[in-house]
Amino acid sequence: MELACLDLEGVLIPEIWIAFAEKTGIEELKATTRDIPDYDVLMRQRLGILKQHNLGINEIQAVISELSPLPGAAEFVNWLRERFQVIILSDTFYEFSAPLMRQLGYPTLFCHKLEVADSGEITDYKLRQADPKRTSIKAFHSLNYRCIAAGDSYNDTTMLSEADAGILFNAPANVIEEFPQFPAVTGYDALKQEFIKASNRKLSL
Repeated sequence: MELACLDLEGVLIPEIWIAFAEKTGIEELKATTRDIPDYDVLMRQRLGILKQHNLGINEIQAVISELSPLPGAAEFVNWLRERFQVIILSDTFYEFSAPLMRQLGYPTLFCHKLEVADSGEITDYKLRQADPKRTSIKAFHSLNYRCIAAGDSYNDTTMLSEADAGILFNAPANVIEEFPQFPAVTGYDALKQEFIKASNRKLSL
């Protein structure tokens, strides 16, 4: 059996922090792992900015409630489900993801948790484990699953390297240039073709 392992933000849904930055007008919150590869540095920066502006989980969830998956994402997930077991490996948080997971038909999601005070202030975050995307692929391999992975950012590259096949999807030029070993595609039709190529089974569109 083959698993399709996907990043979430930038692959199936909009970047949540960018959407929140655009809503609040706080430019510094537009930074993602495309810009800052060290996730802890990025999250500490985000939490500091939220505290500075007295913003918390309620304000972020209000923005998320207005978001939809990227055009074609739900159809792509359904296409994958007919051919693979689908697992989302993300650095988002369960407290953010529920409205968008519902619109995608509730695929399996492995991500992180936030610590939130009664006031709504986000006081900390808890990673599920270190390098969780890569470690998840290693665990799937230990269960004799073959893994094909797709992502768009620095924090996806260890997952892509660990997988039997890795694909960059809608990735920025700097990531594509630094990781030329991965095929880089844009659009779900091209991504479908890469999954078909990477599979060890005879699949079709």
